[in-house]
Amino acid sequence: MSELIFVYGTLMRGFDHPMSKRLAAGADFLGEASCRGRLYMIAHYPGLLHAIAEDDVVYGDLFRMRDPDTLLAVLDDYEGIGPEQEQPQLYLRELLPVTSGDGSVTQAWTYIYNRPVIETKRIASGRFLAP
Repeated sequence: MSELIFVYGTLMRGFDHPMSKRLAAGADFLGEASCRGRLYMIAHYPGLLHAIAEDDVVYGDLFRMRDPDTLLAVLDDYEGIGPEQEQPQLYLRELLPVTSGDGSVTQAWTYIYNRPVIETKRIASGRFLAP
């Protein structure tokens, strides 16, 4: 079980959302990072899908969770994961290779969007929050 989590949307630092504050309270920020993937605007939040092209990259924040079991249960509920959630689930949680700012690669949990997307809603920059 990895203690690392990569977030790219409403859970990122700088996003004024109760769950981003919950993550920040239960984890240590390790730095900005990226993973291979494609980012889409779903509603007021983004969804990451697996990469299709070699240059498909999504940018976000990497955290080390202090109590992964407890924090992941809270985040899974927020992300619509679990048998009691509407099916198909909104997101799936997967371990993906994540590249840190220093170029090192590690496995981290991230949430993959699990429903169809509209291609025109793609965030081509791979960044949900503009710098």
